[in-house]
Amino acid sequence: MAPPEQVKHVAAPAIGLHNLTLGYERHPAVHHVTAHLPPGSLMAVLGPNGAGKTTLIKALAGLLQPLQGHISGLAGQRVAYLPQRNEIDHSFPITVDDMVAMGLWHEVGAFGGYSPAQLQRCTNALSRVGLNGFGKRTLATLSGGQLQRALFARLMLQDAPVVLLDEPFAGVDTRTTRDLLTLMAHWQQEGRTVLAVLHDLEQARQHFPHAMLLARELVAFGDTAHVLTQTHLSKARRLNEAFDDDAPDCHANLPSTASAHTAHTAHTAHTAHTAHTAHPHRTPAAQARPHPETHLTSPRPGAQAHGR
Repeated sequence: MAPPEQVKHVAAPAIGLHNLTLGYERHPAVHHVTAHLPPGSLMAVLGPNGAGKTTLIKALAGLLQPLQGHISGLAGQRVAYLPQRNEIDHSFPITVDDMVAMGLWHEVGAFGGYSPAQLQRCTNALSRVGLNGFGKRTLATLSGGQLQRALFARLMLQDAPVVLLDEPFAGVDTRTTRDLLTLMAHWQQEGRTVLAVLHDLEQARQHFPHAMLLARELVAFGDTAHVLTQTHLSKARRLNEAFDDDAPDCHANLPSTASAHTAHTAHTAHTAHTAHTAHPHRTPAAQARPHPETHLTSPRPGAQAHGR
């Protein structure tokens, strides 16, 4: 991968989640999340399968409207969003050059052509992610790692202050993962806010200063070391298993504001309700008795993790 370009300053917004409840067809998937994401955060979004991670990312991308509460800070902002790979049609007959150039949509619009300078930026972006000479190839000829590199090149051209990535390393080789993590760190140095849904806890600990742990509700939020404790991980698994998707809508009143830790301060992580707190979407049996301690684990080598 080519060396990083000169660091430039990008003014990312502060993002607020205010008593946010999200779901599909009036069935909540994420309940009453309140948090404040400071500008320039590099944050891992973690939790068991079905915890609501993808649902939250889609809401931040503007693809899902809240059932309750609201998101602040993103109105009028350009947001770059990379969905899970299984949502991308690899067979679509388009070249790598054409796909990457879509990152300039905000500059040229639906019917505008590309200037020589813009085409050169596309070439530079492909070089930056290690895909020199791949521009004329079709997407179907790329490996999983090569396709993800090309998608990151498109993200670069979108030049958005907020970048949302849903499982960006699923099914990707180790070298590509390392190169893309380096690129994400560069984005943070520029001041961009980067959120990535992950399943690898060690990866989060090593590369992401901040983390959000979900289990249909906010379990912990803040500095990664304070979020990924055994207590919080066990609680996340317990809460996620206890939720009843067929329960009626909940109407808990939670505080309207909460502050995350800034990148310069380490404090204890914000925690949600304790496991014994009654909640309409937890099964009565799970509320009445403690669950044997379980914990999240990083996926085994070669295994792919799926789910929201």
